[in-house]
Amino acid sequence: MAIYTCGHTTPDSDSICSAISLGYLLNKIGREAIPARQGPVSPETQFILDKFGFEAPLLKTEFAGEELFITDYSDKGQAPADIDQATVVGIVDHHKLGDITTSTPLECWIRPVGCTNTIVKEMYDYHGVEIPVNIAGIMLCAILSDTVIFKSPTCTPIDMKIVKELAEIAGINDFAALGMEMFKVKSAVEGVPVRDLILRDYKPFDMHGNAVGIGQLEVIDLAIFDSIKDDLEADLEDLRAEKNLHTACLILTDIMKEGSEILVASVDNSIFETAFNKELVDGKVWLDGCLSRKKQIIPFLEPAFA
Repeated sequence: MAIYTCGHTTPDSDSICSAISLGYLLNKIGREAIPARQGPVSPETQFILDKFGFEAPLLKTEFAGEELFITDYSDKGQAPADIDQATVVGIVDHHKLGDITTSTPLECWIRPVGCTNTIVKEMYDYHGVEIPVNIAGIMLCAILSDTVIFKSPTCTPIDMKIVKELAEIAGINDFAALGMEMFKVKSAVEGVPVRDLILRDYKPFDMHGNAVGIGQLEVIDLAIFDSIKDDLEADLEDLRAEKNLHTACLILTDIMKEGSEILVASVDNSIFETAFNKELVDGKVWLDGCLSRKKQIIPFLEPAFA
């Protein structure tokens, strides 16, 4: 039986690229694997796939009766709906430990680094498998994306070391310029429906029994949102009501100014305000230096619900 390598429900570049890179590795060590994805490919990810000659992984949302190697998450809220009917054979992830459990032993590679593909590179090294040029290219791009070209507080010396190693394999002389190309693609939002923008990099969480949704958009200039910000705020509230969420947030990250404006729709704004010791003004607040959802938002917001 083939193992499906697959990331979270709303896949970002790391989720898609790690499914591909992990799938290749498993096949090379004699474990038949098929890369998959649970959702649509983002414009940035499509740019990466096109640049290095890959088709998008298989779109698959049901895994009952299948073997699954999870990439880039371990929270049940980001898993397939039928995860309990699947056999999880492994997890490779760089986030907090989630609530997925298994009835059989599994392989776990969980490290506090900036990107899942950083860990997959360590798996290649462990197994002594050579990384092809095109695989190195997509892994490199995923790390640049997740670490915001090394600006994110999630970035570690390990990520930077591995980017240099992958750049050498892929023949990329200026990886910073490649990273900026990717973020220019991310910044192209004109004509995109606001709901698609909110859900482009959206993750659901259970915070002490409260349903919370957090999306993030990383761009090179927040001014691109000026004409649609009111629409984003209105649709964020619609999303909160439709999904019966306590709180829905959209993180608008300016990678050049190295900070984020947070749009918040909530049944109780005081929880967010307490978490960050900041007052919301018209449902918005600027957080200087905030680039990371997993390190600068969730660790503060989740305890506030307790």
